[in-house]
Amino acid sequence: MKAQEELFFTEIKNGNAKALAKMFEADASLLQAKDGRGSTPLILAAYYNHLEVVKLLLEQGAEVDAVDGSGNTALMGVAFKGYEEVVAQLLDAGAAVDTVNVMGATALIYAATFKHVKITKMLLEKGANTQIKDARGNTALDHAKLQEMPELVALLEKHA
Repeated sequence: MKAQEELFFTEIKNGNAKALAKMFEADASLLQAKDGRGSTPLILAAYYNHLEVVKLLLEQGAEVDAVDGSGNTALMGVAFKGYEEVVAQLLDAGAAVDTVNVMGATALIYAATFKHVKITKMLLEKGANTQIKDARGNTALDHAKLQEMPELVALLEKHA
């Protein structure tokens, strides 16, 4: 990775939107850069819960459904982490709710597995498919049952 890209990814991790905006002015191709694990700038900014950077990247034309080396999207990362505001931002930008990664997981499966009720509701409101099974054969409902989350179980059963 070039020094400029390393600095770029460091600024993303630090949430420095002003520095990133200047870097885009100098080199718009940075938007297409990927780090060593194949993560895009948007995936990293979302994962670190940097709302302002996510907004900037989307305004610059970042592909909302781009995937990393494991097939994860930015939406999957924030569904896993529980960052509700970033989930809303990505959904507003048109993020696909049913993308499946190499483990067969979706954003809905992650939200249910990690007990994020509000995010589960947000994804269901956008039409997330409750029938998708991960590599182990479990749906989001199965994960909610495994986590002993009655509120999530009821919510997912209602949408099954």
